[in-house]
Amino acid sequence: MVGQQGIRYTISLIAAHFGDVVAVCECLIRRGSLCFMDVVRFTELHQGQVKDCLLVLIQHNCVQAFSIPKTGLSIPQHPPPLRIGMGGATMPVTLYMAIFDNIIHRMRFSKFLQIVKEHLGNQCAELLEGFLQHGRLTFELLYDRASGLSGGKAKRDDVLATFNKLVHAHYLERCPKGDPFLEPKDNDDVSSVRKRTRSGEETSTIEQEAIIAAAPLDADRFSGILDLMMDTEADIKHIKNDSSLEVSAGNKRKHEVLEAEEEIQNTINTIDVLWRANYEKFVQCLKKKTCVANVRSRFGLDAAIVLEAMIGSSDRQNARTMNSVSSSMSSIIESVRGKPGGISMTLEHVRTILEQLGCQVCTEETGALYTVGLKDIIENCQNDEVESLVFKKYGKESYRIFRLLIKMGRLVPMDQISDKTFLEKKEAQKILCKLWKDDYLDMEKVNLNVGGRSEVFLWKVNRKVLWELVLNDMFHTALNISQKIAQVAEEFLLSNTDVQKAERLRRARIILESSLLKMDDAIMLFHDF
Repeated sequence: MVGQQGIRYTISLIAAHFGDVVAVCECLIRRGSLCFMDVVRFTELHQGQVKDCLLVLIQHNCVQAFSIPKTGLSIPQHPPPLRIGMGGATMPVTLYMAIFDNIIHRMRFSKFLQIVKEHLGNQCAELLEGFLQHGRLTFELLYDRASGLSGGKAKRDDVLATFNKLVHAHYLERCPKGDPFLEPKDNDDVSSVRKRTRSGEETSTIEQEAIIAAAPLDADRFSGILDLMMDTEADIKHIKNDSSLEVSAGNKRKHEVLEAEEEIQNTINTIDVLWRANYEKFVQCLKKKTCVANVRSRFGLDAAIVLEAMIGSSDRQNARTMNSVSSSMSSIIESVRGKPGGISMTLEHVRTILEQLGCQVCTEETGALYTVGLKDIIENCQNDEVESLVFKKYGKESYRIFRLLIKMGRLVPMDQISDKTFLEKKEAQKILCKLWKDDYLDMEKVNLNVGGRSEVFLWKVNRKVLWELVLNDMFHTALNISQKIAQVAEEFLLSNTDVQKAERLRRARIILESSLLKMDDAIMLFHDF
């Protein structure tokens, strides 16, 4: 669950990138999935303005439309929960939801470009930049852009070959369905959905279902242009018929609302295949880099080479579900020796490194498989990040206590904490109380009649609660930095006559932008990985 600072940060990103569109996006972020008329009502904008804003947000992958069955004559306010399948004639109603993660990814475009530049070269990075700037593009629009940038020198075959490289490497994907329909649930399921709604979980559940329903099959999602050219005219007509908006005869929405909805869907559901950047792939690449960098700092360069070789065999996994990677020894050796610095590594050396990484060995018919837990590596990164924060905020003694509790992972009495950290009991108690008041620790009081004492205080780190607190603070810091960058940029434009001031502001902006990227690295640890 994203905190208020995360919401404020996403709203600031949309405001910086799209201006007035932020009113519609903020409405969807704060209120959840809404129908067209509810967006109009809550934003107090004209229907034409709302329609244009939704089209811009959908074009840039910040909003997803989806349809659900509706009963009755009116659409309930959301919240309260949507009434699904309560009896009577069922009619589809289109809802729009903001995709929080995709909005946050907008500040990572420079990282995405660098990944492609390192993997596939500058030409692929230049082509990807078009998708990052414009959101969804057909190949024709992409070619027109490339031709314009090159002064008409770009060859169609070259652009097509570069495009297919990006698709086959999964850096680009076919866009999801514009308006997937979520099938109605039976009465039992409906009641359970309504109960979950009251506890605040229904919105995310609907979002997950809509994202899954909208996603094309991998065979279509990552098929290049040459594959798509083989479609017959009948297939194309079938796609068009399937993707067009169906309006129930009994639908009693106002005519002007229906026209606006149809225009949005007609723009989304074009016959020309739309493509976009595949954010999942980029997040996965960044997770891989984070894990490799952590292992390099703890175990050395050779261990990083071995881990990178193992991760290479699981490149198609989603970043959040890629909690472990498995590979056979022969595959590891082959991949290791294909990397710089790995050709001289012996079999025994690789085995020693696998033991250092805590690999588990599973014997199968095809041979032994070595499995390393990426989740453990990420947790180690998270621990390091929070421990560093405690050290900077509270000092060395607090850091020692916090590090001890993180490692033990259970309730620990104060006497034991004092003994293991070599601190006086009064000082340890003072530090523990301070961390507890700031929600960094949990405290439990146990009544005992042992040794003349009736009460014993036990302390531990509640990772889930603390991680949410830390992430919220990180979003707050990122928001402050981005606002400072905007302020410096504005001052820079007004300082053309003062050369020294302009240079000072330019350097300040570089430092702030670098700080923002580092803060985003930390945010990804707790939010994306």
